[in-house]
Amino acid sequence: MPVHGQELGSPAVRSGGPPVQFFIPAAASLHERRPRTLKHGDTFCVFDHNGDALSGPGSPEGLFHRDTRHLSHFYLTIGGQRPLLLSSSLREDNATLTCDLTNPDLYDQDRLAIAHDLIHIRRSQFLWQGSLHERITVHNFDDRLHRVSLQIAFAADFADLFEVRGTSRARRGRIDSPIMDRDTILLSYEGLDRKRRVSRIGFFPPPSELHEGTARFELDLQPQGTQTYFLRVDCNPQDETRTGLKPFFIAMRDARRALQSTSSRAASISSSNDIFNEIVRRSMSDLNMLITDTEQGPFPYAGIPWFSTVFGRDALITALQTLWLDPAIAKGVLKHLAANQATEFDPMADAEPGKILHEVRCGEMAELKEVPFRRYYGSVDATPLFVILAGEYFKRTGDLETIRGIWPNIHAALDWIIEHGDGDGDGFVEYGRQVHEGLINQGWKDSHDSVFHADGSLAAGPIALVEVQAYAYGAFMEAAELCQRLGERARAVSLTARAVALQKNFDIAFYDEELETYVLALDGSRCPCRVRSSNAGHVLLTGLAFPHRAEVVVRTLLGGPSFPGWGIRTVASTEARYNPMSYHNGSIWPHDNALIGIGMARYGFKQEAAKILEGLFAAASYIDLRRLPELICGFPRRRAQGPTFYPVACAPQAWAAVAPLSLLQSCLGILFDPIESQVTFNEPMLPAFLDEVVLRNLSVPKGKVDVAIRRSKKNVVVDVLERKGDIKVLTAAR
Repeated sequence: MPVHGQELGSPAVRSGGPPVQFFIPAAASLHERRPRTLKHGDTFCVFDHNGDALSGPGSPEGLFHRDTRHLSHFYLTIGGQRPLLLSSSLREDNATLTCDLTNPDLYDQDRLAIAHDLIHIRRSQFLWQGSLHERITVHNFDDRLHRVSLQIAFAADFADLFEVRGTSRARRGRIDSPIMDRDTILLSYEGLDRKRRVSRIGFFPPPSELHEGTARFELDLQPQGTQTYFLRVDCNPQDETRTGLKPFFIAMRDARRALQSTSSRAASISSSNDIFNEIVRRSMSDLNMLITDTEQGPFPYAGIPWFSTVFGRDALITALQTLWLDPAIAKGVLKHLAANQATEFDPMADAEPGKILHEVRCGEMAELKEVPFRRYYGSVDATPLFVILAGEYFKRTGDLETIRGIWPNIHAALDWIIEHGDGDGDGFVEYGRQVHEGLINQGWKDSHDSVFHADGSLAAGPIALVEVQAYAYGAFMEAAELCQRLGERARAVSLTARAVALQKNFDIAFYDEELETYVLALDGSRCPCRVRSSNAGHVLLTGLAFPHRAEVVVRTLLGGPSFPGWGIRTVASTEARYNPMSYHNGSIWPHDNALIGIGMARYGFKQEAAKILEGLFAAASYIDLRRLPELICGFPRRRAQGPTFYPVACAPQAWAAVAPLSLLQSCLGILFDPIESQVTFNEPMLPAFLDEVVLRNLSVPKGKVDVAIRRSKKNVVVDVLERKGDIKVLTAAR
């Protein structure tokens, strides 16, 4: 994966050499573990339901900071035994993980000392500014005093995230001897990159005993008595010698206020369906947790655990999906990616002037170039998506100042699309990695076997993906409109002419009458990859498809081989490499479906977009926390049974989390006109499971509005509930 995606258990194949091991091992099933995740900034943790991180082969658990695992083992016991789990829950806003535990039968030699379920332990954990904070409260519900021993075992392997994911290393740095005080222990690692990475663990009050890998607390619990302990794990603290803990409750207050500030920007959604409301709340909470504040503004990191960092493609698509709810995200994404746009050639990074960033990594292996992703530009689609987002952001906000600020970057991106993206000058944008260490496939389906011919043979590059041509067309059209606004009329005419030519040539080269859809790609010999795939649905996204093609493409996408009930498969079941358990060749990705839904609505197929929303809604209703993962397996939907999970899918994943929100906008046909201060509901419709949707805080620069969209017999009506400022609401019917 980004490395978004090597196939589960499969290495990235190095052409003309041995495999490059950037893969996720099949042994580490995230779904089996169903971990609890927290994130703030560049720090995240993956814990089990007890609030522990258990070390072992293939374990993804631990506390991570800037692509390094700062805690690899974190294990609480009572009387030498693991507590029994009562419940484990994340706050609805993802601010805090709370684990309720109790004691098993505890023996003193052969004598039962404390019967089970008498001692209650509550663990409260959260992340804030590079630190894990925890409060442990122990309460004795018995009618007599009990002496209880609590122990926390801990370790830090300082493994690089790529090591945790399965990449082996010939050499590692040096783990130093711990430095201990009565209430603090310092764990540190000197990497081969000469950087020192530190985990400082502090306890208050001090433990009864503190050793190299354990802290033990002896508690005398009175009948109905309670004792509370606090600990904090600081990742790379600026002052390693500082002692004392910042008060737990002050840090918790600050963390919650920050989340509240982020969430208050966006419009809110409620509905007549309680389960859908839970899905929406989880979607927004996951998005807010994944957003990281950069110097340029809010930026959604891709997902936990493997992709909690900057990914250009993921952030651009997430921003497009949420533009109607919170345009500040798009602004932050545009400005951050503009600030990090490539300005020179660097083959190891697949960088060329004007290209938009794909991935950033901060770990030791990236610093040493053991993996090529320290600052990597190996995606063919991020650059046109950047231009598309810029155009859509202006349509949503009218914010010409921001567009002027990144206008040189938009020009550079267009130049890359025209010059470097289309290296052979045939009018199509294609890719081919510049060095063996780079990603073989550089579209969003970047597994090594995701682009193939009808007989299953892998396509040789340079490859022109079907969806990338749609993105290029969209970039030309969006940029032409911006050029008109900024007075560059000759450039606008030139870009429009280029888009028109691309549309004509694309239809000839990519549409397949027999398949009744667009082919997956053209290979290096311009031979079509005659495969039915979800990629074809993206052609609808930007309007590249001729109108008379749209109905046929939609019908193919929603036919039995492609639509098993949960969503549209990445590859139809009729194709040679179809495998419902594969990463990109038969699975179902929520974000992929959401982009297709936008395209369907664009061409007037809102009932079909609603069908996709219903499928994802049904899938989420079966999933823990109502959280849609990165992907699910493409097995057919069966009555009264939930979806089949992909074992190492990230959850939360930003573009998956917001997919239902994007599909809702597609169904409601919400359009914004910031110049006229107007919100339009263009032929709105409601999926069958919703009778009413209430949207609050929908905004344009001059005002905000709350509206209710209700089913009324066979029609859908829009009622204005409250209006602030100068804003109009229109409904366009057929």
